[in-house]
Amino acid sequence: MSSLMESVYSKPCILIVDDAAENLALMNGLLVDHYKTRIAKNGPAALAAAIQLPRPDLILLDVMMPGIDGYAVCRELKADPATANIPVIFLTARTDVEDEQKGFDAGCVDYVTKPISPPTVLARVKAHLLLKSARDFLKDKNMFLEAEVARRTREVQIIQDVTILAMGSLAETRDNETGNHLRRTQNYVRALAQHLKRAGRFRDVLTDENIALLYKSAPLHDIGKVGIPDSILLKQGRLTPAEFEIMKRHTTLGHDAIVAAEGSLDAPSSFLQFAREITYCHQEKWDGSGYPQGLAGEAIPLSARLMAVADVYDALISKRVYKPAFSHEKAVEMMRAERGTHFDPVVLDAFLDIADQFRTIAVLFADEEMEPGALS
Repeated sequence: MSSLMESVYSKPCILIVDDAAENLALMNGLLVDHYKTRIAKNGPAALAAAIQLPRPDLILLDVMMPGIDGYAVCRELKADPATANIPVIFLTARTDVEDEQKGFDAGCVDYVTKPISPPTVLARVKAHLLLKSARDFLKDKNMFLEAEVARRTREVQIIQDVTILAMGSLAETRDNETGNHLRRTQNYVRALAQHLKRAGRFRDVLTDENIALLYKSAPLHDIGKVGIPDSILLKQGRLTPAEFEIMKRHTTLGHDAIVAAEGSLDAPSSFLQFAREITYCHQEKWDGSGYPQGLAGEAIPLSARLMAVADVYDALISKRVYKPAFSHEKAVEMMRAERGTHFDPVVLDAFLDIADQFRTIAVLFADEEMEPGALS
């Protein structure tokens, strides 16, 4: 709010522009007791004086000057962002309505004819300085408010990021097979979403903001595993059918935990929406044979359909106690066979388009124990 403070604690500066020395002396004598004054004798000098710091708060500008006339000077002032907001009052002997209109078209705020009336000039100068001060105050106030909104938005974003990261890290500590799985899958999801967006698919969901949120939310897909007993979660071998039924509960446990968190936020559609969808539905299958709800087709949220492709690909190329790590080519082949059964055909086709990008991500975030040739 510097402009307002300057107007309160210091005299405003008036730039007087006229080619006649007697007019300059007259106007300076009228104003000097009330304001700081600056003088220019022609158009070029006026333009130079207008950009000097501190810039004038108001310009009194003669119209009829040799070389560059007042109209041209005013147009140049208004064309320059540094001087565009300085109010210009024309002082001129021209009294035709057409001349006045030309002045206003050039950007002036007022038009005073000569010979001047000192009380009129002082009153109009004072009025336009007050208007400028008010405009400057509002501009500075809006800039402050915009900066404050931006700051608070950043704070909220940081809180969201920390919340998601903390929840994802909690899930990671319970699963001895996770490794860089979270990093890889969130990058797979983002790559898929970006490719689909470029292809013009799912435009209502795949905005830049939502893609960023999908990337952050993907690591929460297995957060429900924190509620699975260690004897099952950490078992070194295949699960029995009964144990697998217990393991399947991690989707519901994760969903319920996120719903409870949203309830405390009093925000049923919060920044955790994608995390809730992914956690609950990433084990659903396109043909309805998945769990926990047996959803099929587009009843499965898009976020979960993206996660299903990312999660299965990473499981296939990763070594498990019950299976070796498959090569990238073998994993792609196996997933292609599940198009329209396990996977959304549109999402799976996007995966096939950028399969090499998946391999690059897998190499970039490879676990130390990954077999060297698995991704070749």
